[in-house]
Amino acid sequence: MEKLNEKIEQISTYLHENWTVILVAFSVLIIGFLLANLISSLLNKRLKNRIKNSLSVLFIAQIIRVALKVIIFLFFLSLLGFKDITTNILAGAGILTFIVGFAFKDIGENFLAGIILAFKSPFQENDLIESENIVGYVRELRVRETVVKTTDGKDVFIPNSQILKNPLINYTIDGFLRYDFMLGLDYSSDVKKAISVILDSLQQVDGVIHDTKKPTVVIDELAASTINLKILFWIDTFKSSSKTYHLSIKNEVMQKVLMRLTEEGFSLPSNIVEIKQYEG
Repeated sequence: MEKLNEKIEQISTYLHENWTVILVAFSVLIIGFLLANLISSLLNKRLKNRIKNSLSVLFIAQIIRVALKVIIFLFFLSLLGFKDITTNILAGAGILTFIVGFAFKDIGENFLAGIILAFKSPFQENDLIESENIVGYVRELRVRETVVKTTDGKDVFIPNSQILKNPLINYTIDGFLRYDFMLGLDYSSDVKKAISVILDSLQQVDGVIHDTKKPTVVIDELAASTINLKILFWIDTFKSSSKTYHLSIKNEVMQKVLMRLTEEGFSLPSNIVEIKQYEG
């Protein structure tokens, strides 16, 4: 109990004698953190004009902000008179890094992977990617993970190391994305005419590419009841990377094809089942 009272008295005496230093130290800490955020924000705006990939810009700004806050915090400890603690922290940084490297191997791995992705990224913001069966739009590159918004609206946080180590599919990096769907015609149909009608109907849909990537219609299968045609067409993802935009074009294409084929008298039968009855 006496030791506790002595400690309380020592703390009280220290606060009374050094209140101005403490006030200055906390002022430096608060102002320093605000300046670190401001510098990070200004750097973010500056780099956006020089670096095309906004994800890399955001990542660099985050690293600068964290580094500045660490320096400010060490200076804060030094102002309070904890110079020995600051010196020990800096002197033991190498050993600490070695120990932490083993204890937090995955975190360090994701951090390094994030740095690599920031400077040599296989995707940009709003790109449609697939990694380990996760399909979605890239929203943010963080120190530890990449944030992806799936097509059904879920936010998925993928570790950076997973993206770096596993195969990655980028559907929109070159501005082209292909869609396709199947259509079954009656065996008595004029297939050449049907293909011509389908291609002509695709020409009437805005958003479908007709020059560099032309629509294609091929016979995919001779099924039991129908001749199955596969319709393939491309859209420009640079106009919009929104999944709603993509689906609206696909929906319009399918409606237009169905309407034109019906107008031309083509039959789109369902599966035909043949029933045989044997005597006895």
